[in-house]
Amino acid sequence: MTKSPAAALRAWPYWLTLTFVPLVVLALGQGGWTILLIPAYGWLLMPLLDTLLGKNLTNPDPDTPDSELFWFRLLTWIWFPIEFCLVFGAIWALTRWDGYSGLETFGIMFGIGVTTGTVGIVYAHELFHKPARFERGLGDLLMAMVLYGHFRTEHLLVHHPHVGTPRDTVTARYNEGFLRFFPRVLRQGPGSAWRAERALLARRRRGPWHPANPIFKYAALQITFLGLAYGIGGWTGVGLFVLQAFLAVWQLELTNYVEHYGLTRKYLGDGKYEPVRAHHSWDSAHRVSGLLLINLQRHADHHLHPLRRFPLLQIFDETKAPQLPTGYPPMTSMAMIPPLWRRHFNPRVRAWRRQFYPEIEDWAPYKQMAFPPPRGAG
Repeated sequence: MTKSPAAALRAWPYWLTLTFVPLVVLALGQGGWTILLIPAYGWLLMPLLDTLLGKNLTNPDPDTPDSELFWFRLLTWIWFPIEFCLVFGAIWALTRWDGYSGLETFGIMFGIGVTTGTVGIVYAHELFHKPARFERGLGDLLMAMVLYGHFRTEHLLVHHPHVGTPRDTVTARYNEGFLRFFPRVLRQGPGSAWRAERALLARRRRGPWHPANPIFKYAALQITFLGLAYGIGGWTGVGLFVLQAFLAVWQLELTNYVEHYGLTRKYLGDGKYEPVRAHHSWDSAHRVSGLLLINLQRHADHHLHPLRRFPLLQIFDETKAPQLPTGYPPMTSMAMIPPLWRRHFNPRVRAWRRQFYPEIEDWAPYKQMAFPPPRGAG
């Protein structure tokens, strides 16, 4: 296992994500305007640095062994105890220390939700894609911290095999605004995960109520964390925990919305679709947000090689994968304004169709993957 200074030096830029920690501590200690530093850091400073520092178009050797990636892996391993302390430490402080206004309390938990969503869920995604039980367990703990444990099942058993088809809950349909997408995913996701696990267990000749069903593990972890929040701060503590969880999930689904908006796989007939290809994900090579999100924006390669560790993900050019004009933070902000989003992205989807599927002149058969435009939208 390589733990040399040179290996650590290659990994250190990704440790940028740990800078959220002092910002949360500062917000808890000082309150006031310092609370704004957390969302400003992720949503304003990162895009500004992306603009100044541009893209990283280099591709590492994808065959680099795990033994040379220790410092990259360590970063994802240590985040759960850090997040645990941030969330429950904040609940303890906010329910015991005097002097926080209601607005400050909300702002602090909003900032923590930004942190658990921007860092925690992204790290969980990296971890539960790995075969090691230890790493998948850490991923489950991180998802339980935001009360969204079923996401692992939904992501691995539904999203990856069915992305770009009507079967996938989180492929955002053409013309579907985020304000319709978000409640739809919240409503459909748990049931989709349950059906996927039930089908998997049936293939193993087991019933859905078998203890091997991980849905029960997700529920137990979530109940445990809710119980801990109650033990620390009573019902107020539970409310604060649920608030940060909701805000983290909101960020997750904003990201899901951007990653595949309007992109569909070609229907081959008889209920079958073409294999997943690079052009079924929106890609971004922006440097600083790529560090913050541990290369999640290199999303096309992630779908082609879902077990590949984040420092080895490849970037494609516009001839192979559609490109986002910026990193994720500005795109997710734009998604919150559906008319603005459609104005900028519907033409991009139509250009994508012409580029990758010039033989398809009639997209009507794909209407189940599209929503009718609202009145006045093109």
